[in-house]
Amino acid sequence: MKLPIADARAVRAEVRRSLAGQGGPLVAVVATMVIGAALGLVAPWALGRMVDVVIDEGASDRIWMLGIVMVCAALGFAGFTALGVVLSSRLFETALARLRERMFATSLSLPIERVERAGSGDLLSRATDDVDEVSSAIENVVPALSTSLFTVILTAVGLTALDWRFLGALVLVVPIYVLAVRWYLRHAPGIYAAERAAMGLRAQQVLGSIRGLRTVHEFDLAPKLSSRIGFHSWEVVRWTMRARIVQNRFYGRLNTAQFVAMAALLVIGYFLVGADALTVGATTTAMLLFLRLFDPIDALLLVIDELQSALASLARIVGVIDLGDAVLASREESIALPATGVLEARHMSFGYSASSPVLDEVDISIAIGETVALVGSSGAGKSTLAALLAGVFSPDSGRVSFGSVSLLDAPEVQRAQRIVLVSQEVHVFTGTLREDLALADPNADDAAMESALGKVLAGDWFDLLPDGLDTRVGDGGHRLTPMQAQQLALARVVLLDPPVVILDEATADAGSAGASLLERSAEAAIEGRSALIVAHRLSQARRANRIMLMDKGKIVETGTHEYLLQRAGRYAELWAAWSRHR
Repeated sequence: MKLPIADARAVRAEVRRSLAGQGGPLVAVVATMVIGAALGLVAPWALGRMVDVVIDEGASDRIWMLGIVMVCAALGFAGFTALGVVLSSRLFETALARLRERMFATSLSLPIERVERAGSGDLLSRATDDVDEVSSAIENVVPALSTSLFTVILTAVGLTALDWRFLGALVLVVPIYVLAVRWYLRHAPGIYAAERAAMGLRAQQVLGSIRGLRTVHEFDLAPKLSSRIGFHSWEVVRWTMRARIVQNRFYGRLNTAQFVAMAALLVIGYFLVGADALTVGATTTAMLLFLRLFDPIDALLLVIDELQSALASLARIVGVIDLGDAVLASREESIALPATGVLEARHMSFGYSASSPVLDEVDISIAIGETVALVGSSGAGKSTLAALLAGVFSPDSGRVSFGSVSLLDAPEVQRAQRIVLVSQEVHVFTGTLREDLALADPNADDAAMESALGKVLAGDWFDLLPDGLDTRVGDGGHRLTPMQAQQLALARVVLLDPPVVILDEATADAGSAGASLLERSAEAAIEGRSALIVAHRLSQARRANRIMLMDKGKIVETGTHEYLLQRAGRYAELWAAWSRHR
């Protein structure tokens, strides 16, 4: 299920929201641009007057005076145009900053299930490629629109003031421009939307390969994944080339309009001068004004290309923002979770697609303070069950509840505070160690943070850090080993102090040397809490209050370690095999 794309009405509403309170700056931009456009009409008028002075053999003083007027007008035009561009860029960059902040905040608040089903690459592409596209459009399109629009309007007024018959040239070319734009708008939006979607799929493939880099190396999947990334990259290239073809055909239509306009203007000017209805100088002014129209008209039409691409990106950004608003609205109607309670699932079924069910009618209950171990072969559905109990995914049927309240009816923030999932792949946030730990409890002091690290047996390596809690970790900082990163994640659990912890093979990366230490770290973190342990090593399962064995999406055995050994069933076989090879 892909993330939504906003319609035109939603995009306009979001733009108005981003520009709210900017009435004063907007008026300043319009006023500055109008003055600049008006000053731009002075030079063609002065040149036309010069032609008439020369033909009439007028005094040279008049030519000098007209030259001074041209210079002053040119300086004024440049100054007001530059000021208008600065003011308009500041206005729209401020709006973009608001949009970017809303996009980022919304991205972090989206339900994990929604992001996972859409593919994190899609969200990443919208937060990076699409935001960059809109930012680039503001840098390039806004100045062109700001200067060109007012120039076109005031130049048309100037032509009318010279002689209304000059508008005949405009009447001839307007249909050509309109047909060109209509043709372009009929073809371009769909191409740009497809190009952006292809970029999202490519980003998803690249991101997935990087995240699973260890697996890629272990199973020699690089050639296959490179081929897949190459396929999606070529899809981007194909859509980009289609966009360039449409652009070139559009530019050809614009050049045709320019030719027709100049030819028409020359013919109209010839007859008007011949009939003594207009001076040669006035005709020259009209020609210069019309020539001056080409650049802003072309600029307005040519930026349609970049504008279409930016609008496609903006619709994708606003789609995420609107989805976030809908999620927030639904949370207002949610039911609060109790501080503690039994975590249970009843008749729960789930599949990542309709054709591939993973869990089938699963029942599980974890009492307050109880530790349950979940074991089984790879692909049995253990991690999926853990994710469902943590509220990461919603079941296709059945119910998951905590303290008799359905997780679907509870606010996602409360679900994350009550039920914490620690997986095999943990993340070390870039910043100081103190900032990393503070994500779990912003109010925790240094003593509490050091106590949490000590509880999960991380004190040995913490004492060796050069700057203690002020040591920078993550990208560009002190490198933590996989085991240390897991202990850091467990320390966050201690600081957050949730009633339920789910460990999804959280000790699997430790290696044989650190397995025992990390298992003891995990046991310290879950002490006094309800816990579900997806056990990579059966030594963890042995110490649990209860063990559940999964096979093909079902729980097929349950009981204590001793009971399951006495039954001599599947768990007993697993224990015997594991004991021989440990």
